[in-house]
Amino acid sequence: MTRRLGVEEEFLIVDGAGHAVPLGPALDALGGDSGLSSEMKQEQIETCTLPHVGLPALARDITDRRRSADAAARSCGARSVALATSPLPVRTTTTPGLRYEQMVERFGLTAVEQLTCGCHVHVEIGSEEEGVAVLDRIRVWLPVLLAITANSPYWNAADSGFASYRSQAWNRWPTAGPCEVFGSAKAYHAQVREILGSGVPLDRGQIYFDARLSHRHPTVEVRIADVCLFADDAVLLAALVRGLVETAARQWRNGERPVPASAQQLRLASWQAGRYGLDGDLLDPLTGRPWAAFDVVMALVDSIQSVLKEQGDLSTVEFLLFQVLARGTGAARQRSIQMQEGSLREVIADAVRITNVPVTPFRDFTPPLLPSARTL
Repeated sequence: MTRRLGVEEEFLIVDGAGHAVPLGPALDALGGDSGLSSEMKQEQIETCTLPHVGLPALARDITDRRRSADAAARSCGARSVALATSPLPVRTTTTPGLRYEQMVERFGLTAVEQLTCGCHVHVEIGSEEEGVAVLDRIRVWLPVLLAITANSPYWNAADSGFASYRSQAWNRWPTAGPCEVFGSAKAYHAQVREILGSGVPLDRGQIYFDARLSHRHPTVEVRIADVCLFADDAVLLAALVRGLVETAARQWRNGERPVPASAQQLRLASWQAGRYGLDGDLLDPLTGRPWAAFDVVMALVDSIQSVLKEQGDLSTVEFLLFQVLARGTGAARQRSIQMQEGSLREVIADAVRITNVPVTPFRDFTPPLLPSARTL
């Protein structure tokens, strides 16, 4: 059986000049049943797809939710845009509510400045035991997903030097980042209780692991990615995550042990992925040594290829991945526009346009000839 999956995307709300504006609660109120919801910062809005089995249905849903978010923003004289950080300076506005007020009081500037937009992928699991086994086995591949989705080079009108500066800002939260191997659902929950018992996070919702058991749905939730500039890339991310989850579950059932990489090694891998995206070396998930980004991405696809083929997703993944490798990440697009136009406002205007480009029709997918990592 193919697992259902869903995607949550966070978007900036910007005015005609590209400045982030605090309209999230207003858009939430306008959204009706379109899956819009406000976030901690009023300058952003979140969309959430329904659960889907087929990638074509998921792709249509992602396109529709992006259009709904932008339509709501337009009705308020603004636009919705898939940028993981604001290229222009912004004074953030915290959404009213006791929990958010407590977060600002507890975490200070980290909470005040935390205007970042991510993409979260949910994939259903059969049990918490299976879910934790999946978390233990996909953890080494998560930095590669960050590299593929990197879409936040600018912060406060400056080039950060990172492809994903969102990952740097986000990892200021004390519970964010990679985890050690848990080994069992009992151990997972024991660690969560220990973290909550410290009194540092306010509640279970602040367990910000790169991937976690959802506390609302029977899913594994992968949270490491930037929101994708291109809707196509959001579909690619979801397909890769589902392939990783199914592959990991089968490894667990077959008695295969997780790769024993330390959380510190994975933190280094995520830093490298956030720094360079696909434009520099990544760290080999198995050895921790630098390896060309193309080779690491191909190794990821190779590791889940049999599942992708069995579930009919391989040609889609190959096509969408070829696009990313050919045109570059969202971060590369932003820098290219800035170099051409010399204006961060033009970067944002271009991103607004691309955000609302629908997913490429699946009938147009022609699988490219991508080499297996084993042949490189």
